[in-house]
Amino acid sequence: MKLKRFFDIFFLILTLPITIILFFIIATLNIIFNGFPIFFYQQRVGFKNKIFIIYKFRSMPINSDLNENINKLSRWNKFIRSSSLDELPELYNILKGEMSFVGPRPLLVEYLNIYNDKNIKRHNVLPGITGLSQINGRNTISWKKKFEYDLQYVKNRNIFLDIKILFITFLKLFSFKEINYSDKLSMEKLTKDSEQ
Repeated sequence: MKLKRFFDIFFLILTLPITIILFFIIATLNIIFNGFPIFFYQQRVGFKNKIFIIYKFRSMPINSDLNENINKLSRWNKFIRSSSLDELPELYNILKGEMSFVGPRPLLVEYLNIYNDKNIKRHNVLPGITGLSQINGRNTISWKKKFEYDLQYVKNRNIFLDIKILFITFLKLFSFKEINYSDKLSMEKLTKDSEQ
């Protein structure tokens, strides 16, 4: 755990010059295309089921439902969602120790009452910006498959696996393989049946 935290801080500092520039570019463009507020924040479930606030760049109209408005998203909002650039503010969550660069994605608080005894073990590690399910289909795979990848990570986690996942993540992002407007930009709501 301490090694993972050290790696997160080291990688955060290493990438700081690039992420600061990107942050201000995305923030400025978000003001132009979306106005204020430029940030979106929401309660999510983290390590050991602890609730925390996740921070993102806003990519949806205020008080809107993604499932109802997915086809109405502007090209800019589709781009920052599909490229994951909307997740840059989550670096603050990493700095606070609430998240890691690699781990299962932090999900909604309402899902706590839905997980079965097996899948809730995904919270035995810090949630991450990227993870095994993100490099193996992201939102195009089923909840069942996503949880399988999450639990596989929990069972086999180590620093070398984290480095491998980060490397593959960057390859996919910079090759634009994950930027496809026809793909799902968000998962359907989790239900009891979704886990089966």
